[in-house]
Amino acid sequence: MPINVSGLSELVDQYDGYIIDLWGTIHNGVALFKGAMACLEMLHKCGKKVVLLSNAPRPAHSVMTQLEGFGIPCTLYHTLITSGEETYRYLKERTDPWFARLGQRVLPLGGTHDLVLYEQLPLQRVVSVDEADFIVCTGPDLERGASSLDPYLPELRAALTRGLPMICANPDKIVVKGDQRLICAGAMAAFYEEQGGDVFWIGKPCPAIYTRVLDRLAMKKERILAIGDAWETDIKGAMSTGVASVWVLSGVDHMSQEEAIKKAKIYSYEKNLRIMPRLQWT
Repeated sequence: MPINVSGLSELVDQYDGYIIDLWGTIHNGVALFKGAMACLEMLHKCGKKVVLLSNAPRPAHSVMTQLEGFGIPCTLYHTLITSGEETYRYLKERTDPWFARLGQRVLPLGGTHDLVLYEQLPLQRVVSVDEADFIVCTGPDLERGASSLDPYLPELRAALTRGLPMICANPDKIVVKGDQRLICAGAMAAFYEEQGGDVFWIGKPCPAIYTRVLDRLAMKKERILAIGDAWETDIKGAMSTGVASVWVLSGVDHMSQEEAIKKAKIYSYEKNLRIMPRLQWT
């Protein structure tokens, strides 16, 4: 089977379950990609089971509302799982040993639109490193800037000095919004970890979130196909989980199909990887 495919219709008979990324695959943060809606509609018509899997650092219901605004009804997918939803669950349950040792005073590192994550959690939100027991990083604050790490370095370095643990609720390092490339929480957390900080990563490509997805799909891995635009999260996550994937080139890893094929071969992914210019049916 060729590594290049023109549309999802070429693969639909081989898979019953689909793990589909959102930002960079279905939409660019501003509008839907051409052909994405048709794919969801055709998968639904074919009786396929679709799980939308996003590194959005917000609860699933918040992202569902965003999708409805794009014109995507919840009837077109089986369920939606976000890294924000998983972060909320970890913080609420506190059964994981890493989380059990955290205090109650959290410093949110992110924009005001991400504060929905903390609703109904028994946490005290603080505004300075000196007050905090730990940090939850959801990404940059657009008012402070999202083009580089510079506005956040003093705060990150102060947190490193205090030895504060950090939860990264979105492992993406870069996102494309419209025609802008912006940093994400993953870039901030990677800096923190590289400088010796203690970071707990939640979301793609971490195995734990795929365990949740596979439970929802409840079928053999050989019948599951993951679709996404980011090599470091969507594709590596799928491969480490043991499911085949489609790498769409419409999002963050914008490159030619020839360049993408070379990269796939370097990592020996070509056996279980297909490359598509964008998410489209034919």
